[in-house]
Amino acid sequence: MYIYETIGWFGAFFYILAYGLLIMKRLSSERQLYHTLNAMGGVCLVVNAIALDDMPNLIVNFVWMGIALFAIYKVTKS
Repeated sequence: MYIYETIGWFGAFFYILAYGLLIMKRLSSERQLYHTLNAMGGVCLVVNAIALDDMPNLIVNFVWMGIALFAIYKVTKS
């Protein structure tokens, strides 16, 4: 179970890093890196939620990851 907890902590770190850099104006929501950090956070927290059988967490993070992937598509398409 230790590996899934570690993956979950990485996911939390990616979310916090993305939001922190956005708030400090070190990163723009128009950049792919912001959305990539969110997608990576989503993937990690989905893996953690599956291991814990935590459906609400799984759904929220799966949707968050999907939004981030869609944003990456939009940013790279522009």
